[in-house]
Amino acid sequence: MSDFRQRPPAAALTRRRFVQGLALGGAAAGLGLLRAPRAMAAAKPYGLAQLRGTRFALDIGELPVDYTGRARIATAINGSVPGPLLRWKQGDTVTIQVRNRLRVPTSIHWHGILLPADMDGVPGLSFPGIAPGETFTYRFKLRQSGTYWYHSHSGFQEQTGLYGPLVVEPEGGERHPTERDYVVMLNDWTDEDPWSIFATLKKHSDFYNFAEPTAPEFLRDMKRLGLQQALAKRKMWNRMRMSPADLSDVTGYTYTYLMNGHTPNGNWTGLFSRGEKVRLRFINGSAMSFFDVRIPGLKMTVVAADGQDVEPVSVDEFRIAVAETYDVIVEPSDDRAYTIFAQSMDRTGYARGTLAPRTGMQAEVPAMDPRAQLAMVDMMGAMAMPGGMHDGHAMHGMSMPADPPAHHARTEYGPGVDMRVDHPRDNIDDPGIGLRGNGRKVLTYADLHTLGGPVDTREPGRDIELHLTGNMERYMWSFDGQKFADAKPLHFRYGEHLRVTLVNDTMMTHPIHLHGMWSELEAPDGSFQVRKHTISVQPAQRVRYRVSADALGRWAYHCHLLYHMEAGMFREVVVS
Repeated sequence: MSDFRQRPPAAALTRRRFVQGLALGGAAAGLGLLRAPRAMAAAKPYGLAQLRGTRFALDIGELPVDYTGRARIATAINGSVPGPLLRWKQGDTVTIQVRNRLRVPTSIHWHGILLPADMDGVPGLSFPGIAPGETFTYRFKLRQSGTYWYHSHSGFQEQTGLYGPLVVEPEGGERHPTERDYVVMLNDWTDEDPWSIFATLKKHSDFYNFAEPTAPEFLRDMKRLGLQQALAKRKMWNRMRMSPADLSDVTGYTYTYLMNGHTPNGNWTGLFSRGEKVRLRFINGSAMSFFDVRIPGLKMTVVAADGQDVEPVSVDEFRIAVAETYDVIVEPSDDRAYTIFAQSMDRTGYARGTLAPRTGMQAEVPAMDPRAQLAMVDMMGAMAMPGGMHDGHAMHGMSMPADPPAHHARTEYGPGVDMRVDHPRDNIDDPGIGLRGNGRKVLTYADLHTLGGPVDTREPGRDIELHLTGNMERYMWSFDGQKFADAKPLHFRYGEHLRVTLVNDTMMTHPIHLHGMWSELEAPDGSFQVRKHTISVQPAQRVRYRVSADALGRWAYHCHLLYHMEAGMFREVVVS
């Protein structure tokens, strides 16, 4: 029987596809999609419309776009993709009127912002959504500062363009003042209907993955490992019905990667003068894509993670998970252009832009790194680490002196779970697949230390353990083997301080987002590490973080990979 997928030839996939990438910010002004905002509109900072003030009017509507040479319809905010950069001030109370000009319900969630539950923007939990033709008014006081973003929480609208950057300026000014300040928002665009992508993944979970093991790869393994070990390696992966190439579900086969709404060929540019300090506020607003970011020729000093100031740390590169934000400062000392290079984790494409002293300049775009394969540590956790077990055929039932074993819920034993890790690794100093030992200084969670310490200094009074579970072949995703429709809400007692332990029983990295409350990551020794709103959990890894249940109401808790969330990796948290 023929394969209905009809993929293009391999040569077409390896050739870098450059696309048109029109700068579309504000392009829909003549299409009747805009109305006069109540906030003061500033000039567009190189492609991003910018609004300041305390009162805002946002219109959600359709927008014709062309990123690939084919006209498509995006979901836009005030006629642009991304939506306008909103600049707020800590301590202010903001009012945002959101009008829905679509034919279907919509919503906006203010990602990482602490606010009342009825302002959080999750249909079915915190409010009913915004019906077609209606306006919903958000109003809340800003209790924090930093770099955040906003996006739809309705269907797959986040994939079709309904997102935008958000900066809350601190009351006392920036801890690290700079001469220039730019948002760098990363996104993944597809010409396909997201519902069709989801249906395809349910039928063929590897449809977009062109890096599955091949016969030539087996021959290379045989030369490197010998026939017996090469056969054992292939047999192990086949027996587990898994693939060492499962880094991303949706890839550059369908995605065009954007930087501030520009394709690689569009080349978003931020200007600087030699010797200036430049703050770059990186936001990963993608639906499914992790990016590895570097600026060849420049060191980056990371000064904030998820909006929270951290002890400055100098790096060459960092991985940014979906929904995370990182602020970095660079100091270009030469009068030349520098490439901002953000390659996808699976190495199927990249976003890029330029820092330059003058418009029109550009620097060499580096070649993408080789695509790495998942290793034993990504499947077996501590059992495959130095001092642990290395037998790929024995995942269960073996004692391990390093990290304590995990406990699997009864619900994990079913058709929705194809893998369970008995001995997850507790290390947070691993840069992740594709970044290990690459010769560059790569940021890890172990490098991040939030200034000021934890929000709550009490010892946690309760522990909750949850497992990130799935069946890749069937494209089923869940917590503890239960998809959202079958799971009961998690209950936090108002005012309690608790510890959440996440164990990743899958071979994919999951960015987990708890709405309404901070997640304060612990170091392996239990000490406070870093405060975040999104915690990225690597394959076969266990992470622990503390939560102060100081926000009454119903809150969303989910994997921020959009298709994983839709497939069931979502829970409701009730604080009462």
